[in-house]
Amino acid sequence: MLSIPIPFVVSILLGVLAITLYVRFSNQAKVASMFLGLCASTTAMVGLRWTFELSVFNIAQPVLASTIPVAAWYAFVHANRNAGLLPLKHFVAPLVVVISALTQPWLALPLDEILTLTYVCYGIALIRLSSQETVLIHVSLGSWEGVKKAESIAGWMLIFSALVDTFMSLDFVFNQGEWSLYILAAAHLILLPVLSIAVVVAGVNTPISNESKSDESGSTSEIPVSPPSMTNERAQEITALLDNKIRQDSLYLDPELTLSKLTRKLGVPAKQISIAVNQIHKQNISKLVNEYRVEHAKQSLISTQDTITQIFMNSGFQTKSNFNREFSRLTGMTPSEYRKRAVK
Repeated sequence: MLSIPIPFVVSILLGVLAITLYVRFSNQAKVASMFLGLCASTTAMVGLRWTFELSVFNIAQPVLASTIPVAAWYAFVHANRNAGLLPLKHFVAPLVVVISALTQPWLALPLDEILTLTYVCYGIALIRLSSQETVLIHVSLGSWEGVKKAESIAGWMLIFSALVDTFMSLDFVFNQGEWSLYILAAAHLILLPVLSIAVVVAGVNTPISNESKSDESGSTSEIPVSPPSMTNERAQEITALLDNKIRQDSLYLDPELTLSKLTRKLGVPAKQISIAVNQIHKQNISKLVNEYRVEHAKQSLISTQDTITQIFMNSGFQTKSNFNREFSRLTGMTPSEYRKRAVK
């Protein structure tokens, strides 16, 4: 049957991607590689469960599945903000699933419902996180928007998984599971690959660094940007210091510039820098740094014959799509249009 081998194929692909990612990016993508390995193992277990009628697979599959949303949360909220180990509360759901899976013959606990609720809760949490204005201390500034989008996608994929479980339950109720294998196969062609890619996006955009896992702000997690809580004079002082340091050392040319690096160079806590920039410039520091990069690119477009690809790479941008988007946002035209108008 077509749906049987699909989980194994997806598992192999995820495993190969995990190994490739680890070899290419080493410690930078260690967490993402481990997550891919977990997804590969979970997918393979799904195939084993539906291929062989063994009780050990019936227990192992939901247990592995329960770790996916927790691991996704760790990959985004903790690994990319370098916050250390997960709090114990995140182990509650997998523990409940383990107990439920082991005691199914006697207690018949609502295992499917517990899994569905776990995926929904973590999915909503990731979507909410992506919509909040937070400071990604150890994520390169140019990648903030991409990481936030990846968080949102991961959240929706977890909710999608919960919907798949619901559809399968309904299929067993009304059709004796006639379509369950096809639902499962289709889901695994979408769910885990997309979720894995979202985690990889976040992982590879966290630069390798020997810096301490806690910055001068004393925080080891993502910092929420609260309403302004400093005087306007202090905010002006910090932004002036920031502007001078960025221009003097051309810090914006570093494509892996992070708020953590700025914190060390300025001697100002990350939270204060973020609040000051939001208070004075009415935008986050990621967009502010992109303004410096676009100004540098504009000068290069006028004064050099370099290609647009060379210019965006020399201006601190990591991708051409991000460069074009930010350039258009700030100038109202594409780099090519700007160069044509400038030479007339």
